[in-house]
Amino acid sequence: MKIRQAVCATLGTLAALLPWTTHAEQRAFQELERTVVIELGGAADWVQITPDAVWVGAKHPNTVTKIDPKTNRRVATVPLPGDACGGLAADFGNLWVPLCAAKPGLAQIDLRSATITRVLPIGPGAKEGGIATGAGSVWLMVDQEGTLARIDPASGAVRQRIKLPPGSYNPLFANGRIWVSHADGSDVTSVDAASGKVLGTTSTGPGPRFIATGGDAVWTLNQGDGSLTRIDAKTGQALKTIPLRTPGPGGDIKFSDGRVWTTMMETPLSVIDAASNTVLCQWSGAGGDSLGIGHGAIWLTDFNAGTIARIELNNALGHCKAARGATAGRRGAPPN
Repeated sequence: MKIRQAVCATLGTLAALLPWTTHAEQRAFQELERTVVIELGGAADWVQITPDAVWVGAKHPNTVTKIDPKTNRRVATVPLPGDACGGLAADFGNLWVPLCAAKPGLAQIDLRSATITRVLPIGPGAKEGGIATGAGSVWLMVDQEGTLARIDPASGAVRQRIKLPPGSYNPLFANGRIWVSHADGSDVTSVDAASGKVLGTTSTGPGPRFIATGGDAVWTLNQGDGSLTRIDAKTGQALKTIPLRTPGPGGDIKFSDGRVWTTMMETPLSVIDAASNTVLCQWSGAGGDSLGIGHGAIWLTDFNAGTIARIELNNALGHCKAARGATAGRRGAPPN
């Protein structure tokens, strides 16, 4: 046993020294230039990108704010009758905002007028939950017992209730399925979006919560050990679990242009190449918790500061490329 432990320790040390390891050298988050930083409230959480705007939730006070990415200015702030605790989704001409309150609800906000049209009497099952749209419906986990509600966006009526493993909170629509991460377990459940039939489960790292799709895959950010699991979106087979070394509460994940971006407290930004499953760069420091990718930029909240920052994609990728080139040069190997 001692020999085996020694060999594993040696291999781990060698892996940390190799330029093709899945781990990236930590960079200082402050090296990334912010085009703008917008103050929102006492805390900032959840980002949703639409074709003409960036929407972000905040609390103290409870609001959702619309930002014009052309001017980088707030164009509307919508007061909410509760905490926007369970993600944001934009579809059917509306922004859908799950609310944690004495009476949980689901706010429907008109994207054009930035006004609440109604609050449905059905809400999220837990904080750090999520909401999805697809197959003509809005999908929300509405309790801690694993109930997935299929909501008609026109009438607001619950058309179907589907039982999933208790402790499942975050749905995602991809490839005709609803994928729901099991935060209290180590798996994801897939549901046929047309019929509501449960298709199966896929193992992930521990505590999968936030979930994204892209590159013919479904990706889960696992809070238990700070890893990233890649699932084939067609077959439901787990393909790879990539160590990010960013465990803990909170966080977010998005896919854009062949890359997976994640954020966690104290590691505000990580970028992973989807083709090679390689962690390209990680930036550590104060900030982070939710993000969106769109309009040529990364929109990243600092939960504790109550702000959202715009970081140009070219700026972040340029720093990452330079850092990897310098690291490869020191180790005598070409960068990816």
